[in-house]
Amino acid sequence: MRIYTKTGDKGETSLVHGMRVPKFADRVEAYGTCDEANSQIGLALSLLPQTDEWAELRAVFHVIQTKLFHVGAELATPEGKNVGWPIVEEDVTYLEEQIDNLAADQPPLTNFILPGGHPASSTFHVARTVVRRAERKAVHVAQQEKVNPAVVKYLNRLSDYLFVVARHVNLQTGTLELNLHE
Repeated sequence: MRIYTKTGDKGETSLVHGMRVPKFADRVEAYGTCDEANSQIGLALSLLPQTDEWAELRAVFHVIQTKLFHVGAELATPEGKNVGWPIVEEDVTYLEEQIDNLAADQPPLTNFILPGGHPASSTFHVARTVVRRAERKAVHVAQQEKVNPAVVKYLNRLSDYLFVVARHVNLQTGTLELNLHE
C-alpha cells in the first residue's frame, strides 16, 4: 500500500463518508488543528523520562490522544452523517476528574503562569494553545453546521487539563514555575 493517493493534488480532500471539500474548509481546519494538538501532546510525552513515575500520566494520555482522534473524526463527519466514535459527556467528565486529581496537589494560583520550565512542560503549554485554537475552529464550524456540543466541551476541558499537566511536570521535576509578576 502506498501512503500517497494523489487525490488531494488539486486542493481538495475527503470528509468522512466521501464528501469532497477544499483543504481550507472550516471542518478541515478544525480537525487538522486537532491532529496538530495530538502531535504536540506526543512530542511533550516524548520529553518525559521513560520511567515508572510517569506511567500513570502516559496511560491517561493514551486515552486522551485516542479521544482527540475521535474529536477529529466528529469534526470530519458532515452534518447528518453517522459518527463512528462520538464524544459523550462521560469523556468530558473523565477530563474533569483528571484535572481535579492533578490540581489537588498543586499550589493555588495567585498570578498568571508564564509558559515554560521543563521541556515537556513547555511543550504541554504549546499543546494547550493548539487545543484552544482547535476549540475556536470547532465553535466556528458549530455556528455554521450542527456539531456535537460535547466536542467543544471536550476541547475546552482538554486545554485546562494540559495546563494542570504542565504545572504538574514542573512540580514533579523540581523546575521553577514563573509567574507573570516575578
